[in-house]
Amino acid sequence: MSAVNPYQPPTAHVQDAEDDGAAVQPIRLWSSRGRIGRLRFLAYGVGAYLVLAVACGVAVGLGTLVSPVLTGLLIFAALVPYAVFCVLVGIQRSHDMGWSGWTMLLMFVPLVGLIWVFNGGTPGRNDYGAPPPPNTWGVRLLALILPVIMVIGILAAIALPAYQDYVKRAQAKQVH
Repeated sequence: MSAVNPYQPPTAHVQDAEDDGAAVQPIRLWSSRGRIGRLRFLAYGVGAYLVLAVACGVAVGLGTLVSPVLTGLLIFAALVPYAVFCVLVGIQRSHDMGWSGWTMLLMFVPLVGLIWVFNGGTPGRNDYGAPPPPNTWGVRLLALILPVIMVIGILAAIALPAYQDYVKRAQAKQVH
């Protein structure tokens, strides 16, 4: 008779059983590996766009002093890293939803790209790694800039033509 109990649970450590709640992966900005949440995706997109706008403003300022060709070259030099960054962040967002990075190409189809904004990521671990870390206040504020800019743009699109019409009517009344 054996001294080992056949009903005893195994004592070996199981490698794939880990606590998914405690494990998060670091953020890698210039990598196609890893995952990124939708709020961070929006925040990084807005941040990259603002950096591009400043770089293009500097390029136009420098280019007007020298030549228009230099302006075009400087703007192109600013657009290349912006485009690469946007593709890499889009791939990471696709990974967060459990999709291949190649599905990021669907973002260029009108209205289909909204899936990357409204579809949540897979909870816990997926084939592309641990979940991204929680969002910081900086990420939340940077992502909030997008709706604020949209609301200001919509209000300006409504208010400016109405104001111009008001000015024309007021000038017409003064003439008579």
